[in-house]
Amino acid sequence: MEDLEVIREHLGIDKWVLFGGSWGSTLALAYAQTHPDRVHALILRGVFLARQQEIDWFYQAGASRLFPDYWQDYVAPIPVDERNNILAAFHKRLTGADQIAQMHAAKAWSTWEGRCATLRPNPQVVDRFTDPHRALSIARIECHYFMNKAFLEENQLIRDMPKIAHLPAIIVHGRYDVICPLDNAWELHQNWPDSELQIIRDAGHSAAETGIADALVRAAAQIAQNLLDLPPEEA
Repeated sequence: MEDLEVIREHLGIDKWVLFGGSWGSTLALAYAQTHPDRVHALILRGVFLARQQEIDWFYQAGASRLFPDYWQDYVAPIPVDERNNILAAFHKRLTGADQIAQMHAAKAWSTWEGRCATLRPNPQVVDRFTDPHRALSIARIECHYFMNKAFLEENQLIRDMPKIAHLPAIIVHGRYDVICPLDNAWELHQNWPDSELQIIRDAGHSAAETGIADALVRAAAQIAQNLLDLPPEEA
């Protein structure tokens, strides 16, 4: 949160619009709830509220039932007797001294995410996730945060919604998002009277999907127009 404040102050911005997808939506919500007076509005995509149920859904049990073939490749680096806590087993390998085991685990982790990111198979998205350097960075950072519950209290982002309930927001979420299921965005919307939820009927999680990309462009234009219409003293 404070890194964002340093950037805002360095750029001399009094109030800004927060735009974040997936983990970025988590950060945007946490920042806004910490500094609501510094935020005009939010545009969120693929909402992730960083609750244990969401982490378990994607990394322990849940999404595995939709993609059992992809799941088999994901858990391949983990011995069967360690699969009762897959997150901990990956963390052990991603932070261990064996670099071959690190890369094997990182590629399995990132391939799983890349494969599940879009409604229709998209090799280009998977390739971006599985680039060796990017895969290791993604896997180690994500696993570290999820092992530590994203450094948030359970259900904190919903609990603290009254702090930002007055702020306008547009939430864009793919109906078939497997990484961050739609009920995350739905629950957030139900707790946010001034939010607009746009459910993209032919999309999953990725901003690279046409329906989501188009909705985000329209959302940015809508928020920009709303800001232009504000009285000077509120802009």
